[in-house]
Amino acid sequence: MKPYLLLLLGLFLGTCAPAQSLSEGYAGPEAARLRHERTAMLVLGSWAVGNIGLGLALRSGTTGETRRFHEMNAIWNGVNLGIAGLGLLSALGADAGAAGALESFRENEGFQKVLLFNAGLDVAYLVGGAYLIERARRPDADAERLRGYGKSILLQGGFLFVFDLANYFIAAGRDDAYLPLLGLTGDGLGLNLWF
Repeated sequence: MKPYLLLLLGLFLGTCAPAQSLSEGYAGPEAARLRHERTAMLVLGSWAVGNIGLGLALRSGTTGETRRFHEMNAIWNGVNLGIAGLGLLSALGADAGAAGALESFRENEGFQKVLLFNAGLDVAYLVGGAYLIERARRPDADAERLRGYGKSILLQGGFLFVFDLANYFIAAGRDDAYLPLLGLTGDGLGLNLWF
């Protein structure tokens, strides 16, 4: 299990350098939003690639519950990889200078809403994983498969819950940067006119 964690740590740390190089040339909250979305998708993609690779490699050398655990890790992260790929393509195709302040603010709010919705789904995954483990106790159940899949879903749901909430708080922390651009301050409401 230790090589698995070391590989994941290496993949996670490896995503920091590309994210920093993407930040060159960007300024303002829209650029920060796009850098954040790119970094988040790189982290999710790295998690997925690591789980798929390790899941397939470790599945073949194990049996029973452990085999099913690695099998589900690989299956689950095929979906994560697709989501990360589409999200990264979307973020890479966006231009930080193309959106106005209001549109950029709305994009940031939309990203936050997606992350909160996903965190709710993550809780459902955790409940589902616990249910599978509990279901494995029935005498007529395929206990090894249910326990292995259940433990994998608990791991994946737990990671995604932390991932989604951490990214939500990062995105929400950016809200204050939009206030001056929108003519809003902490003391009241203002109006900016540009000619």
